[in-house]
Amino acid sequence: MSDMGSEEMEEEQGPYLGEYEGGRNEREERHGEGKATLPNGDTYEGLYENGKRHGQGVYRFKNGARYIGEYAKNKKQGQGTFIYPDGTKYDGGWVEDQRCGFGKYYYVNGDTYEGEWQNHLRHGRGTYSYAATGTKYVGMWNTGKWDGHGELIHANHKYVGTFKDNRMEGKGKYVFDIGCEQHGEYVPIEQGEKEEKGDDEEPQAIIISKWKAGQVTAITLKEEEPEEPVAEPEPEPEAAVVEETPAEGEMEPVEGETPAAEGTEETPAEDGEKTEEPAQAPTEGDGGETEGGETTEEPAAATEEQTAE
Repeated sequence: MSDMGSEEMEEEQGPYLGEYEGGRNEREERHGEGKATLPNGDTYEGLYENGKRHGQGVYRFKNGARYIGEYAKNKKQGQGTFIYPDGTKYDGGWVEDQRCGFGKYYYVNGDTYEGEWQNHLRHGRGTYSYAATGTKYVGMWNTGKWDGHGELIHANHKYVGTFKDNRMEGKGKYVFDIGCEQHGEYVPIEQGEKEEKGDDEEPQAIIISKWKAGQVTAITLKEEEPEEPVAEPEPEPEAAVVEETPAEGEMEPVEGETPAAEGTEETPAEDGEKTEEPAQAPTEGDGGETEGGETTEEPAAATEEQTAE
């Protein structure tokens, strides 16, 4: 068969659009529950609306990544879990294919972040836990970096203060487990060397923070309070027995007779009634942070998924 013949046949048959099994609407668009195999080998099984992924579904990438969650008009929207090929996992909110809202990210090195997200980045209040050292940062984030008030918690002490651009900056204090607090301030200092950027960007100065110590509070150790003795209850005095003398005119019981009880019990009355477009498959997730705020590259956005007609 000639090359010309092959081109003519391709024009007649059209491009390969994958395979689909499921419901359709009156316009023959994918609608309701269905299962599709996309041209690039990805698969989707879940709900469609008017030809687009809409509702609960499972999208599996051919490289092993997968998304289990909600869609709106072909984009991840609502609650969902994304598992990357390297084992990292995100479980939380999505807005237009971006991590957004509250969610938890499990990094491949064992670190975790639980808190708020915006545009695929840590943003808002959240907690980052370092698996290797047990250190935690609890506080505010801005576009993936420590920014605002926060606490950096170590094994036997913590720093409480303000942060900026992944470093301590401004007033704060160190709080030690023994009860000692040292107040002070982190002052930004510009170093001589400059960080190299791309060809179009100017190199930026490297800034470090230096601790300027201030007042140290007195050590206050918790003392054990002595236990109060429990008072033993005093014995109750015995009641004196008073012999009653029958009043005049009253007859004493005759021997052999049983006297009637002074207060006979009444018998209670009975109670009444009781009332598809294939996504550019992600290769790996976030690598996690290193202490001191240095971050590794975020994974490539989890793809625009392909719509098959």
